[in-house]
Amino acid sequence: MNNNNLKLQSKANLETQYGNFNIATFTKSSEDLMPHIALYTNQSEWNENLPVRIHSECITGDLFGSKRCECGEQLKSSLKYIQDNGGLLIYLRQEGRGIGIINKLKAYCLQDEGYNTAEANTQLGFEEDPRRYDDALEILEYFEVKKIKLLTNNPDKINFFDDKKIEIIERIPIELEPNENNYEYLKTKKEHFGHFLKNL
Repeated sequence: MNNNNLKLQSKANLETQYGNFNIATFTKSSEDLMPHIALYTNQSEWNENLPVRIHSECITGDLFGSKRCECGEQLKSSLKYIQDNGGLLIYLRQEGRGIGIINKLKAYCLQDEGYNTAEANTQLGFEEDPRRYDDALEILEYFEVKKIKLLTNNPDKINFFDDKKIEIIERIPIELEPNENNYEYLKTKKEHFGHFLKNL
């Protein structure tokens, strides 16, 4: 890797409620205190077609259990699946679809006024979904992964790999039952962003 690319900064063993993982951090500089994170099972037991979850940070859902989205539940479900089947979870530090926690809360207020999640972002001057997945690709390349089973409902993540060296050989759905708080949010995901959601 050259100086413009991500580098492995640290790694360790991590016991979790889902089982034992290896954990590793990746940034371009060792001075960056907000690294991307990889959680993965024993590489010696990996299959050729590796289960992979690319998960964008969601402090409100992942950490505080927000009911406004299903992010935290997707993260838990993914960790359980990867622990049971072997694989890799990449935790990308692009909070709030890439707009950060400060703006995400501003978007929440706009959603409370009646804007959907896409409209709220554009009202704040952002793209509807400015997330990028190039850093996830670099992390997969670091682990020399060639073929993956991608845990996702998001067509953008699938389309990202269309012209890449890593091949998606299967999509693994990661759909959860909606609740009264996140139903409209999920409906926007399905109808506006084209997410593969059957439970709506």
